Amino acid sequence: MNILILGSGGREHALTWKLAQSKKVHRIFIGPGNAGTSALGINLKLDPGNFREIREAVIENKINIVIVGPEAPLVDGIQDFFLMDPILKNIPVIGPDKSAARLEGSKDFAKAFLVRHNIPTAGYRSFDKSSLKEAPGFLRTLDPPYVIKADGLAAGKGVLIIDDIHEAEREIQAILNGKFGPAGQKVVIEKFLKGIELSVFIITDGISYKLLPEAKDYKRIGEGDTGLNTGGMGAVSPVPFADHVFMEKVSSRIIEPTISGLTKDGIVYKGFIFFGLINVGGNPFVIEYNARLGDPESEVIIPRIKSDFFDLIEGVANGDLATRNIEIDERFVSTVMLVSGGYPGHYEKGKPIEGLDKITESVVFHSGTDTVGNKIVTAGGRVLAVTSFGKTMEEALDISYRNAGLINFEGISYRTDIGFDL
Repeated sequence: MNILILGSGGREHALTWKLAQSKKVHRIFIGPGNAGTSALGINLKLDPGNFREIREAVIENKINIVIVGPEAPLVDGIQDFFLMDPILKNIPVIGPDKSAARLEGSKDFAKAFLVRHNIPTAGYRSFDKSSLKEAPGFLRTLDPPYVIKADGLAAGKGVLIIDDIHEAEREIQAILNGKFGPAGQKVVIEKFLKGIELSVFIITDGISYKLLPEAKDYKRIGEGDTGLNTGGMGAVSPVPFADHVFMEKVSSRIIEPTISGLTKDGIVYKGFIFFGLINVGGNPFVIEYNARLGDPESEVIIPRIKSDFFDLIEGVANGDLATRNIEIDERFVSTVMLVSGGYPGHYEKGKPIEGLDKITESVVFHSGTDTVGNKIVTAGGRVLAVTSFGKTMEEALDISYRNAGLINFEGISYRTDIGFDL
């Protein structure tokens, strides 16, 4: 089998790393990939949003299966593009079609889906320019802080949590007036839920599903979850509070109603579903859906899958996922993200990375790297994810931090308190 993985981050490196271990996989192509993926497969200079460019690469490299890493190509309809093309239509794309990807692409659609199928979520209302004058009245029915979300994809910046009601009103107007571009044609206002978050993942062929390991990631740039939001500064798996009782609730109240709800709505969903959950007093609520795997969560959940990961991918492609097995490593896995100075604000690229050859007990997944000559250099805000196993969460984190200390580039930064709240 020849596989094409679309994307360039740590998630895509983790997928490449795991699939390279399968005897069923012949060659892996990554578009565009990074310095880490180039050691395991063949990087192609592809834009994941340019479907015609991808079409040429699929034909030229005799690709058998395409795995979509990031959300934008899914929301934009790459699955539909393949199905409508006479040459590509029989090549499986692991990821939902445009209709199903609305679970991530439209927060208004996702909230209406959750309510329609009685899946636990925060109370909400949606507003557009025509109903903007009603928004202040709804805000006054809620206690602060106020959760305000742009409806569409806003590169991880479209969710605001605001304490002051007047500031909340101004932000709602700003979003509807183009602050986040087309993503802000609608605004979702929802009740704030107090609890601790976690991420749960499944893979589904549209009929059955397999539960993947859960994870908890850390979005804020600063220690103690302070400062600006980032793409994720680290993650741990398993999540200590997600015990058998809690996960039974997740399965019966959230995962199974989601699968049956999609079927009732006539939506065929093939690929990964990421459930962004919050534990409120021992009960799970859905904060959001994502139509793909998370990053940096992938860097801790994929290493915990002991069985052949391609077997699950093949199960989705063939529609026989129910017959496939998954085996999970019981050990803890942690990842610590090394980021560029200034991130998530302005940062410089092209800084040489040193110390990668000193790493012995961790796996280093590349997130924002490139190769210039024979040197690996920084090429993004989030640069490297240092991933480690341990018998306990503390042991896994100790190993990750010890190895993180061996790596250096100008402006390097990372949080030293991943897992602090567990």
